[in-house]
Amino acid sequence: MAQLTFCGAAGSVTGSCYLLEVAGRKLLIDCGMFQERAFQDRNWAPFPFDPREIEAVLLTHSHIDHIGRLPLLAKQGFAGRIFGTEATCDLAELMLLDSAHIQEEDARFKTKRHQRAGRDTGPTQPLYTVADAEAALGDLVAVRYHQRTELLDGVCGTWNDAGHMLGSGSIKLEITENGQTRTIVFSGDVGVPDRVILRDPEPFDDADIVVCESTYGDRVHEPSEETAGKLRDVVLDTIRRGGNLVVPAFAVGRTQALLYHLRELVQSKQIPPILTIVDSPMAVEATKITYDHPECYDDETRRLYDLGKDPIGYRSVQFCSSREQSKAINNIRGSAIIISASGMCTAGRIKHHLAQNLGRSESTILFAGYQAAHTLGRQLVEGADQVRLFGEMHRVRAKIAKINSLSGHADREGLMTWLGALKRAPEHVYITHGDADVAQRFAGLVGERHGWPVTAPGYGDVVDL
Repeated sequence: MAQLTFCGAAGSVTGSCYLLEVAGRKLLIDCGMFQERAFQDRNWAPFPFDPREIEAVLLTHSHIDHIGRLPLLAKQGFAGRIFGTEATCDLAELMLLDSAHIQEEDARFKTKRHQRAGRDTGPTQPLYTVADAEAALGDLVAVRYHQRTELLDGVCGTWNDAGHMLGSGSIKLEITENGQTRTIVFSGDVGVPDRVILRDPEPFDDADIVVCESTYGDRVHEPSEETAGKLRDVVLDTIRRGGNLVVPAFAVGRTQALLYHLRELVQSKQIPPILTIVDSPMAVEATKITYDHPECYDDETRRLYDLGKDPIGYRSVQFCSSREQSKAINNIRGSAIIISASGMCTAGRIKHHLAQNLGRSESTILFAGYQAAHTLGRQLVEGADQVRLFGEMHRVRAKIAKINSLSGHADREGLMTWLGALKRAPEHVYITHGDADVAQRFAGLVGERHGWPVTAPGYGDVVDL
């Protein structure tokens, strides 16, 4: 009998990992890192399965909470293949090597801190190394959207575009056991319709079992058509005041969407061609990968691409990779838009730009994404008068602004629309990838609207399919 074990993103948003056992075979759907502070110890705990017995991993997309433990899996004996869309495979290389570098840096920092404190505990070991990440990347196998692919004997998979980020997919598995074939659909992270650059989510219309995310299953987003107008108003207001517009943004996805909107505003002459600087090596590389994958574009972006027009860049955009280029931004006179990572201001070059601009009443800090609890971004969004940066307190005189309509996750109604594409009632729906209370509320709503059997499983729960 086939079994499904919820090894992550159950009762939590991150750590996506599902173990599927069928016909004596074992495979994973995603193998992500736990990022909530309360659950980070799980990254260091033994996997609830033997990595040597896993024959394949299927990736929904390349965010670290979905792929971040692949190097650890390989380090502990996994030797199978890792399947993902072509864009997911390219982005996974960028994301995993960066994650491994962070693991090594964190280990070095902790070793120095222990030495300064007089604790001779020896070198702190990273969760995994760059070499571990490179070993995992050698197992990547690219698949195409909508193409039924044999993954293992008795297991075939099809990826539909999830519309969440470049290369993201929902996965439909057809599993054959004892002469019977059944279907399981994993939503991955479902995107938002009418988002720039990316296609709309493509739901499946048939499934026996559905595993559906619920990240924003308790709220409704602002209409996406308001994004351009709000961005225009913030840019013009900042220029009028003579300051910089500093935008903390995720390097993959959010940065490219912002550039798309800014390009349209400049070309329609709603804003002047203000100097725009993308100061993030990862965002620079992610933008290059975006150019490489027009198969992921929506109709409007593909039309621009086919006409030889740049859908993302424009004349006043500059991309910074080196530290010298980043430091030179401090010498700019007049207003500029500075887009930098990380999106929640927890690390990266954005902290230097905040240090330069938080104390300037003429500047604006624009948040274009969710800010998790206990992050610097959350402190600023909640109106802190002063914040700590590089060990020093900084007064907040800059204007703080927010745009909430750039989320890459479907809201409550978007998820209900995705599920509503099913033409027959599934045998069971499992609600995952949300805070425990959010997942329970969304499960209740699905049961109420559709009358389907629905459960929000907990971490480690095992179900017979």
